Amino acid sequence: MKHSSFGLALLLSLGVTGAQAADIIGTPAGDYCRTVGTSNLILEENMSTLKTEVVRLMDEAVAVAKSDEWVHSSRPVFVWASEAKVACGMAYGYLKTNYRDEDTLNKCECFHDRMVEYMH
Repeated sequence: MKHSSFGLALLLSLGVTGAQAADIIGTPAGDYCRTVGTSNLILEENMSTLKTEVVRLMDEAVAVAKSDEWVHSSRPVFVWASEAKVACGMAYGYLKTNYRDEDTLNKCECFHDRMVEYMH
């Protein structure tokens, strides 16, 4: 308990509130999607085409997350691939019920784009 009390005291002495504690640096949590505003997925009106594209992004992310090249790389490709496969999987789950969840669609495309960005 000494360590957790010390950590809490340190955060409080720095003037960090509970909402800020997870992000001491102070950058906005959504800033990681600088490569994407509203995703192209959101703009796709055809549900069948949308499902196909989400599955394609998810399949690519899964393949990268399983690749030894990226698992052992010093670049954060594996991290973004892992995030993309989860976000795209969630988006696809919603789409199977014909619900277009904009947040998960945006994250799916964003995380996939970040994965690709770090691959090059």
